[in-house]
Amino acid sequence: MVGDLMDSTSTNLTLPESLEQVRITTLPPAAYYISDFIAQDEEDAILEKIASAPKPRWKQLTHRRLQTWPSDLVNNKLMDVPLPAWLNDPIVPRLKSIPLSKTLDSSDIFSFSPHQKPNHVLINEYPPGIGIMPHKDGAAYHPVVCTVSLGASLCLNIYKSKDDGSLDPKPAWRILQEPRSLLITTSDLYTEFLHGIEDITEDVELSRGTIANWELLRSPDDFADGCNIRKTRTSLTYRDVMKVSKIGGKLGLFQKK
Repeated sequence: MVGDLMDSTSTNLTLPESLEQVRITTLPPAAYYISDFIAQDEEDAILEKIASAPKPRWKQLTHRRLQTWPSDLVNNKLMDVPLPAWLNDPIVPRLKSIPLSKTLDSSDIFSFSPHQKPNHVLINEYPPGIGIMPHKDGAAYHPVVCTVSLGASLCLNIYKSKDDGSLDPKPAWRILQEPRSLLITTSDLYTEFLHGIEDITEDVELSRGTIANWELLRSPDDFADGCNIRKTRTSLTYRDVMKVSKIGGKLGLFQKK
């Protein structure tokens, strides 16, 4: 498990002194996993805010639903409107508080992005048996993805393309995301590989040899039988949209927070 940890200033959580301490070493550089990034009461509060969002905030897909904050992208641009407080605090300051390494001064995971912090959050709700097809996130975002998982665990699959450009249907790696955890993917994992979630009700064959972040899990003993029965899992995906429309700054004055 992770050593040399520091206490979070606002909770009883312990956070790594640098992201390098929680790098998933079995994956291509660079991905990081923090099993306890938010506390139980913070998770409960965020889930309550998500559930109480106005109905128009939800976009209903065939088998699942999602919210986008502060707005959808239009032509790969985001309106210049801040995130609501409940999506900013405590997650964004906490992301910014963890340096990349002990040797890079105070540089954090967003220090080199256009706005030096995430400005967009996608909220996805995954009922048991529902996933998402392998995909890439696209060119609208700086190549850093920070995903906070809420409510339940599931496996994220990472896929390679074959030499002929077609997708290899067998995952190259699997990452087990626990509730209240943070997964960060960057660099080649963002630009060169696809990620997806299988449409299954149970993750199986979970072990040290099959799960890339096994050594960083909060409770690997919970999966000692190699199985995870899925429950409804909600994800918060934080990214920095590179192009921002300043028109949104005026519109934001009239948006209900």
